[in-house]
Amino acid sequence: MICLLVAGFYPAAATGQQPVKLTFWSWRVEDKWAYDKIIQAFQQRNPGIQVEFVPFKATEYNTILSSALTAGKGPDIIHLRAYGGLETFAAPGYIAQLDFDKLPELKTFSRQLLDGARGRKDGKLYGVPFATQSLVIYYNKKIFAQNNLSVPKTWDEFLTVLKTLKDHGVLPLANGGKEGWTLEVMSGVVAPNFYGGTAFYDAVTRGQTSFKDTAYTNALAKMLDLRPYMHPNFMGVDYTTMQQQFINEQAAMFIGGSWEIGFFKAQNKDLDFDIFVAPPSKAGTTPWVSSYNDGNYGVNAKTPYMDAALKFIQFTATREFGQMFTDMLAQLSAVPGVEVRDPILKHVQELSRKATPYIMLVGFRWQAPTGSTLLQSALQGMMAGSKTPEQVGDEVTKGLSAWFEPFQGR
Repeated sequence: MICLLVAGFYPAAATGQQPVKLTFWSWRVEDKWAYDKIIQAFQQRNPGIQVEFVPFKATEYNTILSSALTAGKGPDIIHLRAYGGLETFAAPGYIAQLDFDKLPELKTFSRQLLDGARGRKDGKLYGVPFATQSLVIYYNKKIFAQNNLSVPKTWDEFLTVLKTLKDHGVLPLANGGKEGWTLEVMSGVVAPNFYGGTAFYDAVTRGQTSFKDTAYTNALAKMLDLRPYMHPNFMGVDYTTMQQQFINEQAAMFIGGSWEIGFFKAQNKDLDFDIFVAPPSKAGTTPWVSSYNDGNYGVNAKTPYMDAALKFIQFTATREFGQMFTDMLAQLSAVPGVEVRDPILKHVQELSRKATPYIMLVGFRWQAPTGSTLLQSALQGMMAGSKTPEQVGDEVTKGLSAWFEPFQGR
């Protein structure tokens, strides 16, 4: 099937006929309607260029894209992952370098987001960041009001809210553990306040400490406080079920990412919700919020239409593009200066001012086994009761030592 997809996707070499037709591959199936409208705006200003947005199932996208690029084919425009996911295609030379001379607009992007668009080995830029995501807690405002609850300011208040809901017969948390990545997200929400946020991130990525550090393992232990307030069979609850339990108002809260806002609104227009972030142990302390570059737009190094592809990529770095992206998809565009009009998304933006890197994605997804793969599996064991937080820290550290030299011998 992959061979069929790869074959024929490149148009024939340019013959002078117009318009040029570019293909744009992505894993964002649910966003096709928005990209089609955004592309229309680009095509109106560039009548000589047509762009076809072709999304694939997210779980299959990397394999399809890798097969195509390895064969010297594939799309002209590529929706790229960030960090290690970008390095996979940058290191072999499959994607074109995008320096400030080609795209001066990138000079205005935040350094933190651009770090997710750089190759690890050469430090060169290979993409235009498309969105920044933050990890938060969604809550049903109607259910909170019915139970006389307010947004908690401390961890102990949070646990009291959870207990009150459970005592009143309400499922407090929609979250489950069937898919390990959702537990990694949970750790990204809960743990930073307890391991010290960016200070710990800097120390561990420099090899000054490891994930055996009690600051980290004690932070993971806070996740165990949440088990009594999840579904009785939460280890069998998958991501889709999590979403539906919150959308259908069967659960009061959902721990997840800011990318859910538009989806939740589209699925239940009567759903009255807002967000808060995991509260710290002490009142008056500004909580950390895990954030990251969600991905990038890049160019196939072998496209026969490099000039046209670069023109479209330049468009993705403009405020016009960023504004349409944010307005349509209720996600925070990476483009500086975009006005956030959605009140919930604006709340995310405000809370994310004290941002810390989403630790495994940003720091430890550069080689296999990735920190995310190791952590997700270990957290499933911890939440199921078969592993301690200390064992999680030990497994992650040992696994990463296969390629992260500072952990070797620890």
